[in-house]
Amino acid sequence: MLSVKKNIPNPLKILLIIGFGYFFWLMLKITFEYIPLKTDVSFLMIKQTEVGQRPEYLYFFYIHVYTSIFVLLSGFLAILRKDFGLKSFHKNAGKIYIFLILFLAAPSGIYMGIFANGGVYSKISFVILGGFWWYSTFKAYQLARHKNFKEHKQWMWRSFALTVSAITLRMWKVIIVYLFHPNPMDVYQIIAWMGWIPNIILIEYLITKKYI
Repeated sequence: MLSVKKNIPNPLKILLIIGFGYFFWLMLKITFEYIPLKTDVSFLMIKQTEVGQRPEYLYFFYIHVYTSIFVLLSGFLAILRKDFGLKSFHKNAGKIYIFLILFLAAPSGIYMGIFANGGVYSKISFVILGGFWWYSTFKAYQLARHKNFKEHKQWMWRSFALTVSAITLRMWKVIIVYLFHPNPMDVYQIIAWMGWIPNIILIEYLITKKYI
């Protein structure tokens, strides 16, 4: 459901695969921290108020964490469609990607966004991110059903740009902390927006230039 109009040079293909593989492994390591189910590790250590006062929070959290890794993988496999010679993966990977986002990853992400660290600005950002993630994926699904594959691809790229915010927000966090050493809550307010807005701007630029 995702493809680019111009062929990607082989060296760039290799770099993209290696780059994604590296960041996917990092995300997988984060996921492994919560297997078996734990409530006092990593991110959950700073969410003990929600863990203690809102029993449903952990359900949404685990749903989001466990499904997001498969969303990343299925989305990337869908991108491999033509340029990487894996066209057979496209349709099935796309179905998995859409199902996981619409029914599990995005709704749980929106719920978690309501309780995000960093105050009201972070909460607004993560709720908008989750809502637009759901909408862009649903829009792509609708367009595919109506055989409008050109716009379908564009909306799927928008959706995947939001999907990889799981990676880019962590990249921005490392950069910002290394360069400026800000207060932890200030970091959350910054990366809440930086994690996905630059991604969307880049995708809109590529769409405008007809690269995708």
